[in-house]
This record gives sequence, C-alpha cells and structure tokens, in this order.
Amino acid sequence: MPTLTAVLGDLTDQHVDVIVNAASNAMRGGGGVDGAIHRAGGPAILADCIARFPNGLATGDAGWTTAGDLPARWVVHTVGPNFAAGERDRSRLLSCYRRALEVADRLGASSIAFPLISAGIYGWPRADAIAAALEAIRSSDALVDDVRIVARDAAIHDEVRAAIQAAEPS
Repeated sequence: MPTLTAVLGDLTDQHVDVIVNAASNAMRGGGGVDGAIHRAGGPAILADCIARFPNGLATGDAGWTTAGDLPARWVVHTVGPNFAAGERDRSRLLSCYRRALEVADRLGASSIAFPLISAGIYGWPRADAIAAALEAIRSSDALVDDVRIVARDAAIHDEVRAAIQAAEPS
C-alpha cells in the first residue's frame, strides 16, 4: 500500500513524477486546478492535450501528457463528475483516482500528487470527496509508493490529514 499524505501547498510546486489535473471533458485548460496547471506548465501541456485528446476525455477516465514547465515528469488529466451540474454518480469520482493511478503505473511513476477532485467548482460535498479519494487510493493495487493529496487551503488540508489519520490501523 502506498504512503498517503496530506500536503498543504500548491499542487503545481510538487516535485513528483505525476501531478494530477482535475480537467474538464474538453481537455483545453480552464479555471481552478486545470487553469493553474496549464498556466504553470506552459503551452506544451495544451499542445499535448490537443494532440493526444482531440475529442477530449470522458468523465471518470484519465490520460497523460507532458508536464511542460512543472516540476514533474507527467501530468495525468482526469475528469471528475460535476456535482453542481447534476453528475452525482460516485463511482465516476472513484474512477478518477483509480484510473489516474493506473496511468501512473503504466508510466512507471513512483510518486503522484492529487488535488481533491470535483470538490472545487464542481461542488462535490467535501467530506465525501475526501472519503472517496481515500477509498479509491487505499483500495488500489497501484505500484506508486508516494501518494499526496494537496490542498491550498489550511482547513481542507486539516480535514484530509484527519481523515488519513482516522483511517490508519491502530
């Protein structure tokens, strides 16, 4: 089982093999985490998204691109369900984490940094977003040994850290 940690900071500053992007279906950049990754990584990420995903990506799926100027080797893009728009199938949220870990394994990655998928502008209730992230990561048979959930907000970081600690065996 991978080491799972909560990190307070900027996802785009993580020195890992894979930074996970909470992308839109179009895979063309946007707001929130997606916009931050594209801004920090530069135009190479968008160019690779266009080349590799001309028709975008389905909700719950994941695929990789270059990391451009980010301090990572790859970006794994995954499309979370938009709770605010009525997409409430939790299995798709779980799939985001599982598929991202599968892609990271195929790339040979040993470290990965996730945002809290769908919990921002997509409006997934935060407590369940955290629970889904931990459930998917802990049940994965991925070979990645360093898994981080990165939060810019101290309150969210504290919630993720507490959930991780509560789920650890005594």
